[in-house]
Amino acid sequence: MHRIKQRGSFLRFYILLGLTLLVIFLMAMLGRIVIERIGHDDYRAQLAHFPMAVLMAELAPLSVAERERRLPSLSQRLGPGVALDLVPVADASLTFLEQQRLDRGAILVDAAPWRLRQRLDNSPWLLSLTLDEWQEQHWQSTVALAAEGLAGLSGARRAERLEALSSTRWTLELIDRLPSALSVQQQQALVTGQVVTRLAGERLDITLLTSLSDTSPLRPPWLEAELVVDEEPLPLHLYLMLLLSVMMILTLVIYLIMRNIESRMVRLELAATRIASGRLETRVKVHKGDFLGRLGMAFNVMASQVQTLLRGQQEMIRAVSHELRTPIARIRFAVQMVEDMNDKPVVQRQLQGIDADIAELDKLVDEILTYARLDGDTVNATAMETSLVDCRAMVERVLDTLAPLHETMTLTLLPGQDAELSAEPRYLQRALQNLVSNACRHGCTRVEVRIWNESHLVRIDVEDDGPGVPHDSRTEIFKPFTRLDDSRARSSGGYGLGLSIVQKIIIRHGGSITADTSPNLGGARFTLLIPRRDSLA
Repeated sequence: MHRIKQRGSFLRFYILLGLTLLVIFLMAMLGRIVIERIGHDDYRAQLAHFPMAVLMAELAPLSVAERERRLPSLSQRLGPGVALDLVPVADASLTFLEQQRLDRGAILVDAAPWRLRQRLDNSPWLLSLTLDEWQEQHWQSTVALAAEGLAGLSGARRAERLEALSSTRWTLELIDRLPSALSVQQQQALVTGQVVTRLAGERLDITLLTSLSDTSPLRPPWLEAELVVDEEPLPLHLYLMLLLSVMMILTLVIYLIMRNIESRMVRLELAATRIASGRLETRVKVHKGDFLGRLGMAFNVMASQVQTLLRGQQEMIRAVSHELRTPIARIRFAVQMVEDMNDKPVVQRQLQGIDADIAELDKLVDEILTYARLDGDTVNATAMETSLVDCRAMVERVLDTLAPLHETMTLTLLPGQDAELSAEPRYLQRALQNLVSNACRHGCTRVEVRIWNESHLVRIDVEDDGPGVPHDSRTEIFKPFTRLDDSRARSSGGYGLGLSIVQKIIIRHGGSITADTSPNLGGARFTLLIPRRDSLA
């Protein structure tokens, strides 16, 4: 019972989906019945088209009196059980829909017994054909009547008559060669002027064959009437209407069911995205105890544990770094004492080397502390204290500071527009100073900085004329303690933390940093993209 309750959302979804499918199934069955009814009516109407068209062609040219005299002979000619009659349309007791169909030239068909009714051209008379059931003799007599009507016509009028007699189910054409599959008995039947019935094709369609010539039955042309027995598929527009109706209903029901689940999943996705961007304080609001509620609670627990682990890691790194400063300071003091007590040149050189190593170690500790402080601010969701920063003035200060330290390099701020943005001045200047120092270490003679003032962001490019960064390493260099081989090695200075610190600072500002090839100097180009926002968290 508890397991069923835990899967309540899924069970409700499956129950609703099952009920929806049941309703759709019932609707499809009802639609199939209606469609089959329409298909049967259309099949009977197409079946009756040929005999009614032959009778219309026989009676249309005659006057009313001639038609009355002609009807009995036509009834006998068609075969036993056939009754023909001309009824005034006004006396036919027609419904409104039947009247509309007759006005469009359609045939009214009733089965068991068969009754075919059609308006005689535009006259006020209704031709009615009644019989108990269709027999082979009826179809053969109809083909014989059609052949007699075609025999006295010219070529053009024959084509018109054939087109009028043909329909979707009936195909009439004049052939100049008899089918090779005719038996001797069938050929003899043609000689005597009879109508031959054949089953042809893979579908065993009924084909009726007779001659148009009474004097030479075995000489062309012959009339071939083919009846397609199998029912044609339903018109495409009805299939499309049914399919679209089913799809619309199914889509609407599924949308209504999934809308609530989707909105809650979107909130969960947004929370995961915020955590992935460094906002570890983000939590998901849990409203229900279903599977999504339990997922949200598990997500919150995971986020809390990750934040706790990272906070502990950062605190340990800061503590270790601070503790390293004390022995470093003692070693530096001891080195200075030894340096004051001993004036030998050899010892002085060794002491100077030790002092340089201590300074390098002190610098490493400072970078580790800066990196840990940035990570700690992210983990603890500490908001930055931002202010309006003049980017051009900040770049000039950085270049003025670093120029005396790299006298062989030419540091240039290229002309451009002034740019201001809301940022943390100390961190942003530290990021730019790291980039320019990195360019000075790896460049040959020139370092250029360019500022682009765009509508939604400020772009700062730092370029050098050094060997550049290989394409495969342009994402690796931003990882902590990552140094490249060749010229960007330990001998060129640095511990692989400078670019990592830059990336941390820019991400804290909601921006990004990329590395590529400088189009002007041929070395490396580092691009800072910092969004222009009112407030940064």
